[in-house]
Amino acid sequence: MKIPSYLSIPIQYVPVPILERATRTVFRKVLAEHPDLFQRLGPYRQKRFAFRPTDLPVAFIVNPSLPSLSVIRKTENAAADCTIEATIIHLLALLEGRCDADALFFAREITVTGDMEAMLALRNALDDSLIDLPTEIGKLAGPFGSLLRRAAYEIRERVLPREQQRWN
Repeated sequence: MKIPSYLSIPIQYVPVPILERATRTVFRKVLAEHPDLFQRLGPYRQKRFAFRPTDLPVAFIVNPSLPSLSVIRKTENAAADCTIEATIIHLLALLEGRCDADALFFAREITVTGDMEAMLALRNALDDSLIDLPTEIGKLAGPFGSLLRRAAYEIRERVLPREQQRWN
């Protein structure tokens, strides 16, 4: 499922530093809650991973060895050892382990290029981590946390197909 264009088009006008700050805040929170996430990558921790939402004008580069996250416009070259392309909904569902990556791959809903072993190691690490983005984001919102968490759960419930709610 693609996000509506009225949500994706405005992102092309948001300055990259603002997008990067927001995503880095969530990234740091997830790592604080799941400190061993990148340790599980073993030798693949030195690899750079690119995530390219097919329905957004930006891409995300994760370097687990630092650890760091960068946001770039899709027009820029993303130097990465492996890249995964999918809708932002599928990428977020994969982050949380809420869909079957193999099924999406063979259905051509996601595309993986580069070091497949590194991407499989990352997928296994993510599946084991049980990340819950609405909870993580809610913890960042202070007194508005419960409201934001409920809204995020509701959005996830509506956009994720029933059969992909939690596969593992």
